[in-house]
Amino acid sequence: MKRILLTGMSGTGKSTVIANLAALGYKAVDLDSEGMCEWDANGDERWLEDEVQHLLDTEAGDALFLAGCAENQVKFYPQFDHVVLLSAPAEVIAERVSTRTNNSYGKDPSEAARILENKRIIEPLLRRTATLEVDSSAAIDEVTAIILGLARRD
Repeated sequence: MKRILLTGMSGTGKSTVIANLAALGYKAVDLDSEGMCEWDANGDERWLEDEVQHLLDTEAGDALFLAGCAENQVKFYPQFDHVVLLSAPAEVIAERVSTRTNNSYGKDPSEAARILENKRIIEPLLRRTATLEVDSSAAIDEVTAIILGLARRD
């Protein structure tokens, strides 16, 4: 089974891509969802490690796609075949978070500023550990096809 992590800043399309993969019939889980993560007093996200490990240990099939971005994600990197960084220009991210309807994070000006600050500070760290970077400002079907290509490689 191929295990593929989609990571990146808020507004890069992780939830949209993971939903698209699920709609295509793949096992795809958004780790930024309730029951899979928690937030500390500073607003930093941490994956619930037992829940993530359970997914990695028990899922069967051709591929497992997980999406999210949390401070403890690096702990799981050795268990992934690919870590895909979804990235987009700051203007695209700002537009997406201000207009999205599936998540209110980023609509508050302080949250929007934090997202862009994380893009400046955190995204380069993610880039160094990613096996592939995909510009998620492309069409969703194009981004999904690139990610599916990873799952189909031997």
